[in-house]
Amino acid sequence: MSVIDFRAVSKCYPVYANPTDRLKELATFNRASFHKDFWALKDITFSVERGETFCVIGENGSGKSTLLQLVAGILHPTDGEVAVQGRVAALLELGSGFNPEFSGRDNVYLNASILGLSTKEIDARYKDIAAFAEIGSFIDQPVKTYSSGMSVRLAFAVAIHVDPEILLVDEALAVGDIYFRQRCMRKVHELRSRGVTILFVSHAIGDVKAIGDRCLWLDKGRVREMGDTESVVVKYLAAMTVKDSAYLEHTHAPAPNTITAAYEAPPEILTRIPNVDYRHGDGKAEVIGIGIFDPYGRELRLLEPATRIVVRISVRANQHVPLPNVGFMLRNHLGIDFAGTNTTREGYNMEPMNPGDTRTIDFHIDLPELYPAAFSFSPAIANGTLHSYTMCDWIDNAITIQMGHGDAQIYGYLHFPCRIEVNARLTSNAATTEAATPEAGAA
Repeated sequence: MSVIDFRAVSKCYPVYANPTDRLKELATFNRASFHKDFWALKDITFSVERGETFCVIGENGSGKSTLLQLVAGILHPTDGEVAVQGRVAALLELGSGFNPEFSGRDNVYLNASILGLSTKEIDARYKDIAAFAEIGSFIDQPVKTYSSGMSVRLAFAVAIHVDPEILLVDEALAVGDIYFRQRCMRKVHELRSRGVTILFVSHAIGDVKAIGDRCLWLDKGRVREMGDTESVVVKYLAAMTVKDSAYLEHTHAPAPNTITAAYEAPPEILTRIPNVDYRHGDGKAEVIGIGIFDPYGRELRLLEPATRIVVRISVRANQHVPLPNVGFMLRNHLGIDFAGTNTTREGYNMEPMNPGDTRTIDFHIDLPELYPAAFSFSPAIANGTLHSYTMCDWIDNAITIQMGHGDAQIYGYLHFPCRIEVNARLTSNAATTEAATPEAGAA
């Protein structure tokens, strides 16, 4: 059963060259036109079944947010018909629906009542809403004093606790920190398993692939592709790669990972940490820099599947560190620890470090074929062995870099090396291989 139906829907906005043109048009009672028509959406037709997770992707300005606002009832179509059945909870623009002068508590009651809950029902759920938002005493402060992250925390907490039948999620989650985004995505998965219909708009292709049953690709207000998520995402990423290549060719700029004849070699000791989400440790040693390079020393702005990279980490000792161990954790777009290593794990035992000692460690990594998404590196230095150590310095998500789209399709999250044989006998093949090895011959 369809709960969202778009039938030949179009949305047009009048665009005026200057404010006086609007006044001229009003003065003629719209008999004369002083504007140009901008069609944000043109002839859009699709339906979403109950319990389905339907994702919408596309470049900025393609009409994604307009589509969600039509579903939410904020906008009305210029042409066509939009039919929505069920209680809709929308997480669209930051703080949309919030009165900035009211406190967070007041806005919780206001928004929940607009969505159809009685005061008694809101009273029963208020503690859960406040606990999920985790904004502490700010819940009693005016929303105008909130950061963007706090606003989206409260908005999401309200949206998921009003028993929505349809949940609309726009790019608002992109401003949240990794910890909160993880909780939000877990909640989205939970709502999905409970049969809540979800309309999800995002540039995070990994999220789209993880939760989407079907996907719609909007291009300049029109449907470019619609179908199963995997096939639509692959076509979208391929088109974006072609577009980027055309741009680079037009501007005569080198591709992100192209090795040019002249480049500035990276410093032996790095002193730049692009980002610090959270940092902890006893301070006996510290990470002072991190960078991602290709094997020729050129800093990378984009990772390519199945290539070699160098993760360079510089550290400095503030006190005596007898058993230094330097490493990093690679996290995926959901904030999940994807892979990691360190000098001790790789069998390299570093010399003790005295106060003031500075060292740079290069990790030469052969990347597997990974899905296109953002990956972050969290560097660290510890003192001790693999089984018993104290953390000197750990930096969450010090550097984030996008994984590009390779030539071959990635099913799931990565592609493992594979050799194909047809109608082969495993036992005979194994025996042949064993007999061919020197060890087998010696035995």
